[in-house]
Amino acid sequence: MITLTEKAIEHAKRSLEKRGSGVGVRIGTRNSGCSGFAYVVEFIDQVPEEFMFAFDNGGLQVYVDPKDYVYLDGMKLDYVKKGLNEGFEFINPNEKGRCGCGESVSL
Repeated sequence: MITLTEKAIEHAKRSLEKRGSGVGVRIGTRNSGCSGFAYVVEFIDQVPEEFMFAFDNGGLQVYVDPKDYVYLDGMKLDYVKKGLNEGFEFINPNEKGRCGCGESVSL
């Protein structure tokens, strides 16, 4: 299961509302960077036809592709502000390492 903090849920819901459409978010990975993978959070406009894991987090629908679920099961997603920067923070017990700049992870 993937969980989101209250701040992450609120931010995603506000963003969906501002956007004017969407049924939830998809959380996944993509090949990137020196460590191999980068996390992805995307808004989706309709429930995917292909099989995806779906979770309700405080009224926010979260979808995860089965190929990504292996890497993301047990992950917690937070939304944090640090100085002038703000964004999603991925707390994933399945990570084996991160690159120096923090943009990619080994899973």
